[in-house]
Amino acid sequence: MTVTRVRVPGVTEFVSLEVDNGVGTIRLARPPMNALSRQVQEELLQVSTEAATRDDVRAVVVYGGEKTFAAGADVKEMAAMSYSDMAPVARRLSAGLGSISTIPKPTVAAVTGYALGGGLEVVLGADRRIAGDNAKLGFPEILLGIFPGGGGTQRLARLIGPARAKDLIYTGRFVDAQEALSIGLVDEVVPADDVYTRAVEYAAQFANGPALAYAAAKKAIDGGLDTDLRTGLDIESELFASLFASEDRTAGMQSFIENGPGKATFTGR
Repeated sequence: MTVTRVRVPGVTEFVSLEVDNGVGTIRLARPPMNALSRQVQEELLQVSTEAATRDDVRAVVVYGGEKTFAAGADVKEMAAMSYSDMAPVARRLSAGLGSISTIPKPTVAAVTGYALGGGLEVVLGADRRIAGDNAKLGFPEILLGIFPGGGGTQRLARLIGPARAKDLIYTGRFVDAQEALSIGLVDEVVPADDVYTRAVEYAAQFANGPALAYAAAKKAIDGGLDTDLRTGLDIESELFASLFASEDRTAGMQSFIENGPGKATFTGR
């Protein structure tokens, strides 16, 4: 087994990318609770870009470690900021915490322990969320006199509906893994010790798949959610047609004709 680790000293101190057999793991490592400072947000942007552009990364897992995913933004850092400090960087904050959503590949959040505030915003950027049975998720920002400003109000409402999103944001309460599963906040619950293994197992099924088709499908789904049905259907049609220029489409259809379904070898081109 070959694992490639990427951490640029002095640049990505707290976030790294590890690649194993086509699955890239973005790891948060800022003990004790992975507080998401501005530096961590910038590193998330950098490492997400790395994962997006590397050909040897075909699917991505984002993981905070065995004990906790991330317990939110660095409150001490934010407490010192005024309106004039925050206004010019608020969009950058949103970009950093939402950077996983920009990766044009299948993405999975592996959640153990706390995923709160900005940590939950990172989780919401993934395509699939796998939680340990010890997970606690929530947006406690309201208790600080603010609300989730790194994508939380928008992605949460799209995922679980506006009424449930308002309940979680207004009250600041935490939900456990089973409630998160019941309201659609996470997609799967497993024993805490199995979270990372299960996330990698799920992501690995895409490692040898048609990368351009995954990217196009993701763009069609996400882009369609941001617009009206007619425009969404136009986006779908254009992306669908574009795949007929890919080598994988040729290989997939030829293999189906000659050998039946599920036997094609894809190159990602």
